[in-house]
Amino acid sequence: MNEIKHIIAVASGKGGVGKSTTAVNLALALKTMGHQVGLLDADVYGPSQQLMLGVAADVRPQQQDDQYLLPVEVYGLKTMSMGYLVNDRTPMVWRGPMAGGALAQMLEQTLWGELDYLVIDMPPGTGDIQLTLSQKANVSGAVIVTTPQDIALVDAQKGIEMFRKVDVPILGIIENMAVHICSQCGHREHIFGEHGGERIAADYGVPLLASLPLALSIREQTDAGTPTVIAEPDSAVTAIYLEAAAAVQAVLAGQGDGVVHQFPEIKISDD
Repeated sequence: MNEIKHIIAVASGKGGVGKSTTAVNLALALKTMGHQVGLLDADVYGPSQQLMLGVAADVRPQQQDDQYLLPVEVYGLKTMSMGYLVNDRTPMVWRGPMAGGALAQMLEQTLWGELDYLVIDMPPGTGDIQLTLSQKANVSGAVIVTTPQDIALVDAQKGIEMFRKVDVPILGIIENMAVHICSQCGHREHIFGEHGGERIAADYGVPLLASLPLALSIREQTDAGTPTVIAEPDSAVTAIYLEAAAAVQAVLAGQGDGVVHQFPEIKISDD
Protein backbone atom coordinates (compact mmCIF):
# COMPACT_ATOMS: atom_id res chain seq x y z
CA MET A 1 0.00 0.00 0.00
CA ASN A 2 2.99 2.31 0.32
CA GLU A 3 3.09 2.43 -3.49
CA ILE A 4 -0.42 3.92 -3.75
CA LYS A 5 -0.35 7.70 -4.15
CA HIS A 6 -4.04 8.46 -3.55
CA ILE A 7 -6.90 6.43 -2.10
CA ILE A 8 -10.36 7.70 -3.02
CA ALA A 9 -13.47 6.41 -1.25
CA VAL A 10 -16.67 6.56 -3.34
CA ALA A 11 -19.50 6.52 -0.83
CA SER A 12 -23.19 7.19 -0.35
CA GLY A 13 -25.53 7.52 2.59
CA LYS A 14 -28.03 5.06 1.11
CA GLY A 15 -28.21 2.35 -1.52
CA GLY A 16 -29.71 2.69 -4.97
CA VAL A 17 -28.15 6.02 -5.92
CA GLY A 18 -25.67 4.62 -8.46
CA LYS A 19 -22.57 4.60 -6.26
CA SER A 20 -21.00 1.44 -7.73
CA THR A 21 -21.72 2.59 -11.28
CA THR A 22 -20.06 5.90 -10.46
CA ALA A 23 -17.06 4.19 -8.85
CA VAL A 24 -16.28 1.95 -11.82
CA ASN A 25 -16.74 4.71 -14.40
CA LEU A 26 -14.68 7.16 -12.33
CA ALA A 27 -11.87 4.60 -12.07
CA LEU A 28 -12.01 3.95 -15.82
CA ALA A 29 -12.04 7.69 -16.52
CA LEU A 30 -8.88 8.15 -14.44
CA LYS A 31 -7.31 5.23 -16.34
CA THR A 32 -8.29 6.86 -19.66
CA MET A 33 -6.44 9.98 -18.54
CA GLY A 34 -3.24 7.94 -18.39
CA HIS A 35 -3.03 7.01 -14.72
CA GLN A 36 -2.34 3.68 -13.04
CA VAL A 37 -5.61 2.86 -11.27
CA GLY A 38 -6.93 0.16 -8.96
CA LEU A 39 -10.53 -0.55 -7.98
CA LEU A 40 -11.45 -2.22 -4.69
CA ASP A 41 -15.03 -3.39 -4.19
CA ALA A 42 -15.44 -2.87 -0.45
CA ASP A 43 -19.16 -3.68 -0.42
CA VAL A 44 -18.58 -7.00 1.30
CA TYR A 45 -22.27 -7.83 1.66
CA GLY A 46 -23.28 -6.96 -1.89
CA PRO A 47 -20.27 -6.86 -4.24
CA SER A 48 -21.20 -5.77 -7.76
CA GLN A 49 -17.99 -4.79 -9.53
CA GLN A 50 -17.41 -8.32 -10.85
CA LEU A 51 -20.67 -8.11 -12.80
CA MET A 52 -20.13 -4.51 -13.86
CA LEU A 53 -16.69 -5.32 -15.24
CA GLY A 54 -17.86 -8.47 -17.02
CA VAL A 55 -15.58 -10.80 -15.05
CA ALA A 56 -16.69 -14.43 -15.28
CA ALA A 57 -18.17 -15.94 -12.12
CA ASP A 58 -15.47 -18.63 -11.92
CA VAL A 59 -12.54 -16.19 -11.99
CA ARG A 60 -10.44 -16.30 -8.82
CA PRO A 61 -7.41 -14.14 -7.98
CA GLN A 62 -4.06 -15.87 -8.10
CA GLN A 63 -2.07 -16.22 -4.89
CA GLN A 64 1.55 -15.48 -4.14
CA ASP A 65 3.48 -17.07 -1.27
CA ASP A 66 0.18 -18.44 0.12
CA GLN A 67 -0.34 -15.04 1.74
CA TYR A 68 -0.95 -12.40 -0.90
CA LEU A 69 -3.55 -11.98 -3.64
CA LEU A 70 -2.81 -10.73 -7.12
CA PRO A 71 -5.43 -8.27 -8.40
CA VAL A 72 -7.61 -9.25 -11.34
CA GLU A 73 -6.82 -6.92 -14.25
CA VAL A 74 -9.82 -5.75 -16.29
CA TYR A 75 -9.85 -2.90 -18.85
CA GLY A 76 -6.44 -1.85 -17.50
CA LEU A 77 -7.70 -1.63 -13.91
CA LYS A 78 -6.25 -3.67 -11.06
CA THR A 79 -9.32 -4.93 -9.23
CA MET A 80 -10.23 -6.87 -6.12
CA SER A 81 -13.66 -7.83 -4.84
CA MET A 82 -15.33 -10.20 -2.42
CA GLY A 83 -17.21 -11.36 -5.53
CA TYR A 84 -13.95 -13.00 -6.70
CA LEU A 85 -13.65 -14.98 -3.47
CA VAL A 86 -17.13 -16.42 -2.96
CA ASN A 87 -19.93 -17.90 -5.04
CA ASP A 88 -22.41 -15.34 -6.36
CA ARG A 89 -25.19 -17.11 -4.44
CA THR A 90 -23.30 -17.13 -1.14
CA PRO A 91 -24.75 -14.60 1.34
CA MET A 92 -22.20 -12.93 3.62
CA VAL A 93 -23.94 -13.50 6.96
CA TRP A 94 -21.31 -11.69 8.98
CA ARG A 95 -21.29 -9.32 11.90
CA GLY A 96 -19.62 -5.95 11.43
CA PRO A 97 -16.13 -6.83 12.73
CA MET A 98 -15.93 -9.79 10.33
CA ALA A 99 -16.83 -7.57 7.38
CA GLY A 100 -14.26 -5.02 8.50
CA GLY A 101 -11.66 -7.77 8.73
CA ALA A 102 -12.46 -8.91 5.20
CA LEU A 103 -11.95 -5.36 3.92
CA ALA A 104 -8.64 -5.07 5.76
CA GLN A 105 -7.43 -8.32 4.20
CA MET A 106 -8.40 -7.33 0.65
CA LEU A 107 -6.82 -3.92 1.14
CA GLU A 108 -3.58 -4.98 2.79
CA GLN A 109 -2.96 -8.44 1.31
CA THR A 110 -3.50 -7.53 -2.32
CA LEU A 111 -0.31 -6.81 -4.25
CA TRP A 112 -1.50 -3.59 -5.88
CA GLY A 113 1.90 -2.47 -7.12
CA GLU A 114 2.42 1.17 -8.05
CA LEU A 115 -0.87 3.04 -8.39
CA ASP A 116 -1.68 6.69 -8.89
CA TYR A 117 -5.23 6.12 -7.61
CA LEU A 118 -7.03 3.35 -5.75
CA VAL A 119 -10.78 3.89 -6.04
CA ILE A 120 -12.75 2.14 -3.30
CA ASP A 121 -16.42 1.34 -3.89
CA MET A 122 -17.79 1.64 -0.36
CA PRO A 123 -20.97 -0.01 0.94
CA PRO A 124 -23.85 2.39 1.65
CA GLY A 125 -24.22 3.83 5.12
CA THR A 126 -21.86 4.76 7.94
CA GLY A 127 -20.82 1.51 9.60
CA ASP A 128 -17.90 -0.73 10.44
CA ILE A 129 -16.41 -0.89 6.96
CA GLN A 130 -16.21 2.89 6.69
CA LEU A 131 -14.45 3.08 10.05
CA THR A 132 -12.13 0.19 9.17
CA LEU A 133 -11.08 1.96 5.99
CA SER A 134 -10.31 5.13 7.94
CA GLN A 135 -8.17 3.13 10.36
CA LYS A 136 -6.31 0.98 7.86
CA ALA A 137 -5.67 3.34 4.96
CA ASN A 138 -4.38 6.83 4.31
CA VAL A 139 -7.52 8.05 2.58
CA SER A 140 -6.93 11.11 0.41
CA GLY A 141 -10.61 11.96 0.26
CA ALA A 142 -14.16 10.81 -0.32
CA VAL A 143 -16.54 11.37 -3.22
CA ILE A 144 -20.18 11.39 -2.10
CA VAL A 145 -22.77 10.08 -4.56
CA THR A 146 -26.42 11.09 -4.25
CA THR A 147 -29.56 11.69 -6.24
CA PRO A 148 -31.47 15.02 -6.10
CA GLN A 149 -34.21 13.38 -4.01
CA ASP A 150 -34.62 14.88 -0.53
CA ILE A 151 -34.45 11.51 1.25
CA ALA A 152 -31.18 10.71 -0.53
CA LEU A 153 -29.74 14.12 0.37
CA VAL A 154 -30.50 13.57 4.06
CA ASP A 155 -28.53 10.32 3.99
CA ALA A 156 -25.75 11.90 1.95
CA GLN A 157 -25.36 14.50 4.70
CA LYS A 158 -24.83 11.71 7.21
CA GLY A 159 -22.11 10.27 5.02
CA ILE A 160 -20.38 13.64 4.76
CA GLU A 161 -20.54 14.17 8.52
CA MET A 162 -19.15 10.68 9.16
CA PHE A 163 -16.09 11.27 6.98
CA ARG A 164 -15.57 14.67 8.58
CA LYS A 165 -15.55 13.08 12.04
CA VAL A 166 -12.66 10.83 11.00
CA ASP A 167 -10.84 13.68 9.24
CA VAL A 168 -11.26 12.40 5.69
CA PRO A 169 -11.64 15.34 3.27
CA ILE A 170 -14.71 15.49 1.05
CA LEU A 171 -13.49 15.87 -2.54
CA GLY A 172 -16.94 16.69 -3.89
CA ILE A 173 -20.45 15.54 -4.75
CA ILE A 174 -21.57 13.52 -7.79
CA GLU A 175 -25.28 13.79 -8.52
CA ASN A 176 -26.86 10.84 -10.31
CA MET A 177 -30.24 10.66 -12.07
CA ALA A 178 -30.41 14.44 -12.19
CA VAL A 179 -32.62 14.67 -15.26
CA HIS A 180 -34.41 12.30 -17.62
CA ILE A 181 -34.35 13.14 -21.32
CA CYS A 182 -37.06 11.40 -23.33
CA SER A 183 -35.53 9.34 -26.13
CA GLN A 184 -38.57 10.01 -28.35
CA CYS A 185 -39.22 13.73 -28.03
CA GLY A 186 -36.27 15.14 -26.07
CA HIS A 187 -38.41 16.41 -23.20
CA ARG A 188 -36.39 17.00 -20.02
CA GLU A 189 -37.94 16.03 -16.70
CA HIS A 190 -36.42 16.13 -13.19
CA ILE A 191 -38.00 12.94 -11.87
CA PHE A 192 -36.15 12.89 -8.54
CA GLY A 193 -36.09 16.63 -7.91
CA GLU A 194 -33.93 19.49 -9.09
CA HIS A 195 -30.64 21.07 -7.95
CA GLY A 196 -30.30 18.74 -4.94
CA GLY A 197 -26.64 18.09 -5.58
CA GLU A 198 -25.95 21.79 -5.94
CA ARG A 199 -27.64 22.54 -2.62
CA ILE A 200 -25.73 19.99 -0.59
CA ALA A 201 -22.44 20.96 -2.24
CA ALA A 202 -23.08 24.61 -1.39
CA ASP A 203 -24.09 23.76 2.19
CA TYR A 204 -20.79 22.01 2.83
CA GLY A 205 -18.58 24.22 0.69
CA VAL A 206 -17.43 21.40 -1.60
CA PRO A 207 -17.56 21.22 -5.42
CA LEU A 208 -20.31 19.54 -7.42
CA LEU A 209 -18.07 17.27 -9.48
CA ALA A 210 -20.70 16.08 -11.94
CA SER A 211 -24.42 15.90 -12.59
CA LEU A 212 -25.37 12.78 -14.54
CA PRO A 213 -28.63 12.06 -16.34
CA LEU A 214 -31.04 9.22 -15.70
CA ALA A 215 -30.09 7.27 -18.82
CA LEU A 216 -31.10 3.74 -19.79
CA SER A 217 -27.75 3.22 -21.51
CA ILE A 218 -25.78 3.60 -18.27
CA ARG A 219 -27.73 0.76 -16.64
CA GLU A 220 -27.62 -1.47 -19.72
CA GLN A 221 -23.89 -1.04 -20.20
CA THR A 222 -22.90 -1.81 -16.60
CA ASP A 223 -25.24 -4.82 -16.51
CA ALA A 224 -23.54 -6.07 -19.68
CA GLY A 225 -20.07 -5.75 -18.12
CA THR A 226 -18.97 -2.84 -20.30
CA PRO A 227 -19.30 0.41 -18.30
CA THR A 228 -20.12 3.58 -20.22
CA VAL A 229 -16.53 4.87 -20.36
CA ILE A 230 -15.59 1.66 -22.18
CA ALA A 231 -18.79 1.09 -24.18
CA GLU A 232 -19.19 4.65 -25.48
CA PRO A 233 -15.88 6.50 -25.04
CA ASP A 234 -17.04 9.43 -27.20
CA SER A 235 -20.50 9.86 -25.64
CA ALA A 236 -21.78 12.85 -23.68
CA VAL A 237 -22.08 10.72 -20.53
CA THR A 238 -18.46 9.58 -20.77
CA ALA A 239 -17.45 13.23 -21.14
CA ILE A 240 -19.17 13.94 -17.82
CA TYR A 241 -17.29 11.11 -16.10
CA LEU A 242 -14.02 12.42 -17.54
CA GLU A 243 -14.85 15.91 -16.24
CA ALA A 244 -15.53 14.45 -12.80
CA ALA A 245 -12.21 12.56 -12.87
CA ALA A 246 -10.37 15.73 -13.88
CA ALA A 247 -12.08 17.65 -11.07
CA VAL A 248 -11.08 14.99 -8.52
CA GLN A 249 -7.51 15.12 -9.80
CA ALA A 250 -7.48 18.92 -9.47
CA VAL A 251 -8.83 18.83 -5.90
CA LEU A 252 -6.21 16.27 -4.86
CA ALA A 253 -3.44 18.26 -6.52
CA GLY A 254 -4.58 21.37 -4.67
CA GLN A 255 -4.75 19.82 -1.21
CA GLY A 256 -1.19 18.50 -1.28
CA ASP A 257 -0.49 15.86 1.36
CA GLY A 258 -4.02 15.81 2.71
CA VAL A 259 -4.19 12.16 3.73
CA VAL A 260 -5.01 10.87 7.19
CA HIS A 261 -1.92 9.65 9.01
CA GLN A 262 -3.43 8.92 12.41
CA PHE A 263 -6.92 7.67 13.15
CA PRO A 264 -8.65 10.06 15.56
CA GLU A 265 -10.18 8.86 18.79
CA ILE A 266 -13.94 8.44 18.45
CA LYS A 267 -16.13 9.06 21.48
CA ILE A 268 -19.83 8.22 21.54
CA SER A 269 -22.17 10.10 23.84
CA ASP A 270 -25.90 10.50 24.30
CA ASP A 271 -25.84 14.16 23.24
